[in-house]
Amino acid sequence: MLGFSSGLPILLVFSTLSVWLTKAGIERSTVTLFSWAGFAYAFKFLWSPLVDKVSIPLFSNIGHRRGWLLLTQLLIIFSLILTSINDPQNNIYITAVCITLVAFFSATQDIIIDAYRIESVEQKLQGSLSSMYIAGYRIGMLVGGAGSLWLASFWGGDFYDHDVWKKVYLTMSLLMLIGIAANLISQEPSRRKLFSTKINVHFKFFVNILFSVVIFILVYSNIINPFTDKNLSSFLFTILKLIICLLSSGLYIFLMIKLKIQDSSIIKESYFYPIKNFIDRYGKFALLILLLISLYRMADVVMGVMANIFYLEKGYSISEIATYSKFFGVFATIVGGLFGGYFAMRFGTMITLFIGALIASLSNLLFAWLATTETNIKYLISVITADNISSGFAGAAFVIYLSGLTSIRFTATQYALFSSLMLFLPKLIAGYSGAWVDVMGYQNYFITTALIGIPVLFLIIYISKVAPIK
Repeated sequence: MLGFSSGLPILLVFSTLSVWLTKAGIERSTVTLFSWAGFAYAFKFLWSPLVDKVSIPLFSNIGHRRGWLLLTQLLIIFSLILTSINDPQNNIYITAVCITLVAFFSATQDIIIDAYRIESVEQKLQGSLSSMYIAGYRIGMLVGGAGSLWLASFWGGDFYDHDVWKKVYLTMSLLMLIGIAANLISQEPSRRKLFSTKINVHFKFFVNILFSVVIFILVYSNIINPFTDKNLSSFLFTILKLIICLLSSGLYIFLMIKLKIQDSSIIKESYFYPIKNFIDRYGKFALLILLLISLYRMADVVMGVMANIFYLEKGYSISEIATYSKFFGVFATIVGGLFGGYFAMRFGTMITLFIGALIASLSNLLFAWLATTETNIKYLISVITADNISSGFAGAAFVIYLSGLTSIRFTATQYALFSSLMLFLPKLIAGYSGAWVDVMGYQNYFITTALIGIPVLFLIIYISKVAPIK
């Protein structure tokens, strides 16, 4: 139920919203700008210390984690209601503010649920919680994506009518009550945490972090890449661009500290100590573990970016892709996640992590085979099913591994850092996958993405021997 609550809002911020705005006649360039709301999910680790350390008055009566969770769930509902009653045709800026609030509170909810799950049971039971969380998350995404579009179509969304989309988003806000119900019938984790009494200092820190994120986005959007083709030069320039953005944000925080506007002790408490705790526990192997986190989903993510384009160019219809990839694929992912959770409980985290990485890479070879065959719906179903099962298995294994790496002292902060690191490099490289296909063709591209997963297998074998989960 909490996984459902976590998965429901994300597509309301992305794909469903883009359809609504397009139907409302908003320009394509403006619609794509709304994807910037997704930065909330990328930068969520920045305000995770606030969630970890500060207890909320009144809401904390039901427990620290549950109090934060109830507040964010109510704020998601409130933001969805605000989004629903505003017509983007009349004021696109209000829609932008509302949808940014949905993304921000949804990302905060993810921080809390991850921490709540890790703190609730010991490592050997993380497999059960992780697989069920992933199952709920996928169902939530299905309802928020395909379900909301089906409702829009059912209520007459072929022609633009604000009342149709108002009812869709109001319905989605009501479905958030499932997560609230789960919260109310749950128990607070019994593990004690030390909370900060410097609420004003933490709030000031949070505001400065938000300003630093805004600076990052503004700098990034105003540096134009001179390389139009997505080649190696473009990739290296993007890396340089990101470094400049990070330095700009860091310079702002540095100036706030020098001007005595920001207390430097909060920076240490929020970021330095969680990182130091991780390094102290794993020593010289900490960098290897971070490398594994960065590379584990590489083969899966880089391949997945081109999947839908490949299906279309192969000759499959949009309805076939929607039915077998988006609908049945969700249930195949859930099955894979359940298998992953079972394997972790039965055989241990590291063996499950190895199997997940292996089958995720091997499934890419199925796409290489599909590229050589004639268009056949049975082939498509077989490959999509196998790919989603392997993806679900690997995803569950990885969530269990990250949960084991996380210290109870810094649950929300460390897990948010790990999960952000997990997708940074794969997403960055995936942006150049189209250029890869242009150069080498689909078959060789899919084989290459499978080969990318080989170093990860050796990393897992080595780390399992020298740096087991502590």
